[in-house]
Amino acid sequence: MEWLTIGAFARACRLSPKALRLYDELELLRPARVDPHTGYRYYAPDQLEQARLVAWLRRLGMPLARIRTVCALPPAAAAGEVRAYWAEVEAQTAVRRDLAVFLVDELTAPPRKDTTMLELRYCAHSDRGRVRAANQDTAYAGARLLAVADGYGPAGALAGSAAVAALRFLDSAELPAGDVLNVLEDAVHGATEAARDAGAGTDATGTTLTALLWTGSRLALVHIGDSRAYLLRGGALFRITHDHTVVQSLVDEGRLTAEEAVTHPQRALLLKALTTAAPDLRLRDAAPGDRYLLCSDGLSAVVPDATVRELLTSAADPEAAVHALVDAANAAGGPDNVSCVVADLVADPVAESVAVSVADPVADPVATAV
Repeated sequence: MEWLTIGAFARACRLSPKALRLYDELELLRPARVDPHTGYRYYAPDQLEQARLVAWLRRLGMPLARIRTVCALPPAAAAGEVRAYWAEVEAQTAVRRDLAVFLVDELTAPPRKDTTMLELRYCAHSDRGRVRAANQDTAYAGARLLAVADGYGPAGALAGSAAVAALRFLDSAELPAGDVLNVLEDAVHGATEAARDAGAGTDATGTTLTALLWTGSRLALVHIGDSRAYLLRGGALFRITHDHTVVQSLVDEGRLTAEEAVTHPQRALLLKALTTAAPDLRLRDAAPGDRYLLCSDGLSAVVPDATVRELLTSAADPEAAVHALVDAANAAGGPDNVSCVVADLVADPVAESVAVSVADPVADPVATAV
């Protein structure tokens, strides 16, 4: 048989050698022969058809884990799987289109001359769950600061609570409107040192941190780890944080589907934590009627996003929402500590004469619709 080198095969199927090496590693497209002495990969001409199918599916944006499923199916079933995938893409595109329309309207609309001061109405609750012997979560809500920390390791509870405690001064501090991210960054440095001191400087102890700071017109977000922040706006739920986990990185690379990630045995393995890396910092727009949720993975790992949206939408106030969400996590088995903070952005009837604009440009326009 005439073998094709990896370079010749790559040119014939329009896939790069780098991609072919990845597909070999993932057992998606194995070479027909590997030289035992040099390690060179060789392919058979009859593998070109499958390679071209992989290339076409990648052009569609299909994740590698799903491509593996398609390639294992007979043609009719594979066609049905491609049809189903594209229907999902169109549905997701429709959601993003609606978000894009909303953002364009927000960015191009003339500044509103609102005369209503906005404030947060909030509630926080942390629960041990049904399985864990102790609670290593910390949840906090104040007039300006919302925070959730999920500690891990021997002193995880101390690390999480110390990090949140180090931020609490922001609830009463004067915040310079144009410099809030720098203020928050400095505060996070203090929270990091507090968490390290609580963990006695060991790598075995650390904490996640997800917090929102209300400036009076916008929200500053700090996030690291796998605790999450969500926004409920106009009946739609958006996840506004990105998990720093091994599994999320595999999803981002297309090696896992979102469905596979839910049951992956390493779904709780962190890539970043407060004591090991710098967190994400950004500003977000704010609008009256927004409802925000901060939670530990004790909620997001067991309660589907659709259920989270339903509970947030139906709850009359933050307190009802928080307890409904915690109850849902425990009803799903409560395998982990669960902490939730829910806050509504509402008009303050006492400050009608104070002008506050809520039409600031969106600083972080990319959010995940769920």
